[in-house]
Amino acid sequence: MPAHSTRFPVFPPIMGAIMLALSSAGPALALYPRKSDTAYHDGVRDARRMTIQGIDVSRWQGEIDWAQVKAAGARFAFIKATEGGDHLDPAFRRNWAEARKAGVPRGAYHFVWWCRSARDQVRWFRRNIPRDADALPPVLDVEWNGHSKACGKKIPREKALAKIREMLKGLQEHTGKKPIIYTDITFHEDVLEGQFNDHPYWLRSTAAPVRHRYERKEWEFWQFTTTGRVPGIAGDVDRNAFFGSENEFAAWREGRFDIGARKWRGGEPNIARTKPPATAAGSRAPKAAGGATLRPAPPARIPRADVTTTGAIARD
Repeated sequence: MPAHSTRFPVFPPIMGAIMLALSSAGPALALYPRKSDTAYHDGVRDARRMTIQGIDVSRWQGEIDWAQVKAAGARFAFIKATEGGDHLDPAFRRNWAEARKAGVPRGAYHFVWWCRSARDQVRWFRRNIPRDADALPPVLDVEWNGHSKACGKKIPREKALAKIREMLKGLQEHTGKKPIIYTDITFHEDVLEGQFNDHPYWLRSTAAPVRHRYERKEWEFWQFTTTGRVPGIAGDVDRNAFFGSENEFAAWREGRFDIGARKWRGGEPNIARTKPPATAAGSRAPKAAGGATLRPAPPARIPRADVTTTGAIARD
């Protein structure tokens, strides 16, 4: 290094270009330097650049140090609560209490069994999912249960939609909050395309942008890896990104912004509309001089692609 120190002043433009490239390459790398991935995939780099990121967990993550998870920058956590009509995740109550103690916003999720009635499942999650006022909205996890010999058979689309409709209604009545729908590529294509569009969607895509995998114009959460590493958790953990801004995230948590319907319920931020300064001749200044009118960006438009893969949240 000392041998090259006298040459450093000759390259300020090059160094500036390098610094600019690094700063624009991935803001999430700077925001979450303690998080990583054991099987990084470049196809999900957009998710890694999103400001608001979190995790989802179940018993398979073992005993979690939630203070470390919080310190590493987790902004939210979805915690497995119930499954079918008679299974409670054995780590749920501990995770639920300790995440709250550490200050990590958390929501519970229910994994659907297609061989159990919607009525049984509503009864079960009503019994076990808390109605905490500070909790995030609950999640209904809908996938085909290919891992289950006893409950792995697919059911007709209309029957699946009827069950989902009844369980969404039950979750909302129980918690007072509009549920989020988690799903994977195959189930979305088989059942959910064009359905429940006013509900927030949490989509799994671990190898490509969501727009390449789903026929859906909008999404709210993106599960972008199942091989994440986060301090406080031993082994792999799912990592997720929220679609919007800090203000939208805060307003959603406070009940002022419906992220599924993209509607404000009061407290919508005012968009600055400033008059451009006049020039010496009295004419309007060009946009570069401040004449641009700021407008909210339109929601993402997700075109359909014909690539299909599938996956699932880690569970029992």
